[in-house]
Amino acid sequence: MRLKFIIALIIGIVFGTQIGNSQDEILYKKVDTTQLFLEVHYPPNMESSKTYPAMVFFFGGGWVGGKRSQFLNQAKYFAKRGVVCFLADYRTSKINGTTPFESLKDAKSAVRFIRKNAAKFNIDVTKLIASGGSAGGHLAAATALIEGYNDPADDISIDCIPNALVLFNPVVDNGPGGYGYERIGDAYKDFSPLHNIKKGAPPTIVFQGTKDHLIPVATAEYYKMVMEKVESRCDLKLYEGEGHGFFNYANLKAYKSTVAAADQFLVSLGYLKKEPIINID
Repeated sequence: MRLKFIIALIIGIVFGTQIGNSQDEILYKKVDTTQLFLEVHYPPNMESSKTYPAMVFFFGGGWVGGKRSQFLNQAKYFAKRGVVCFLADYRTSKINGTTPFESLKDAKSAVRFIRKNAAKFNIDVTKLIASGGSAGGHLAAATALIEGYNDPADDISIDCIPNALVLFNPVVDNGPGGYGYERIGDAYKDFSPLHNIKKGAPPTIVFQGTKDHLIPVATAEYYKMVMEKVESRCDLKLYEGEGHGFFNYANLKAYKSTVAAADQFLVSLGYLKKEPIINID
């Protein structure tokens, strides 16, 4: 009994210390020998008596590769704005030999883990935002719209549907002619966000370059139209002459513009206070 008490005390101290730090890495899932982590960025001077919005980012890379650090700067910015931010690992074909279906299972597991541990992270579960770019944008949208592809180890009584979506040139069409169809096949009917939009879909903002060679503007415009048909908000921000991945930090002008627009979108939802935008650098 004494040993169990000491172990529990140590775990409590470690987790309590983590919440006080500005950044942490927490294991959220293990599949065989594969460990998947959430890199957590906390708002400065968090108060234990308050709850905060949460935002989870999924990196792009065609479900083939990529690193969670893709959205590091966005996470740092929104943490300063009072959001608990998570950069999520998930399995990819290059590293893990997996398919896009496993990637989606992991994304859903990540959202469920955040919700399950909301009290430990001081999170308001009614203000959970999913975000991502390209294939990561697909995963964010799919956690909200796709009913299947749940990990058998997950507690599916825990909701994996986020309350809002911030999507950067997202892969939303996996059907014939859409991105990834050669790997998805007929499963697109149950996997493609565009083909599974339904009433109650979370409010969404989409950032899209007009010269994107992978995601046509027409696809983003159709996604917006279908969202509005089911009476869900979908803001579409088009960036003239920009290509795929234009929003990344390397393109500083577009990075600042998209972060500022995402900020104001979250202000309009009541997730952030309406105050002067902090230095996006």
